[in-house]
Order: sequence, then C-alpha cells, then structure tokens
Amino acid sequence: MILQAQVSAVELQAKLFRGFGDLSRLTILDTLRKRPMTVTQIVEATGLTQSNTSNHLSCLKDCGLVVSHQDGRKAIYELSDPRVGQLLDIADELLADVAKGVYACTHYGEEE
Repeated sequence: MILQAQVSAVELQAKLFRGFGDLSRLTILDTLRKRPMTVTQIVEATGLTQSNTSNHLSCLKDCGLVVSHQDGRKAIYELSDPRVGQLLDIADELLADVAKGVYACTHYGEEE
C-alpha cells in the first residue's frame, strides 16, 4: 500500500511538471510571475498567438496552476499560488549552476 502511494505521488509530480514542460505554457507562467494579465497582455508580452495563449491558459487553469477573475468584460489571469512563481525562481537558481549540462543534454528531446 505504501509503495502504491509513493508511485501515485511520483506520477502526480510528473503530471505537474508536464505543465511546466511545454515551452508555451512555461512562457505564460513566467510572464504571469511578474503580474496578473489579460489574454491580450500575455499575447503582447510573449509573442504567442491569441489562440495558442488561450488554449494553454485553459490547460493551466484546468490543472490548477493559473486562476482567473473577471474585471468587467476582461478575464485577468494570475498564478494560482505564489509557490508556482517560487518554483520558477528555484529553477532559475538551479540553472545558474547546471545550465551547461542541461544545454548539452541529448537525452531530453523537445517531443518527450
């Protein structure tokens, strides 16, 4: 029973990190780390298309990494929890130390 709980926890972590594993989703999360924004503001800040941004925001919202609230006719998106931004901060710190290895890594393809 304990082994099953450990496997489930690891599987859930893997699913969480898939949210961070897509370049478009990660770009959106990184952008929202700065401040809450509308879809239009996210599109302008990231250079992603409106359709792509909306699709990934929907995914991030469904997965609990992003929340939104209405401001009149506009939806304002923000990180669901400050720890999402903290996790990105930790990734930046870690990359400062291991970027050379990550850059040279041939085991992680973009399609994985």
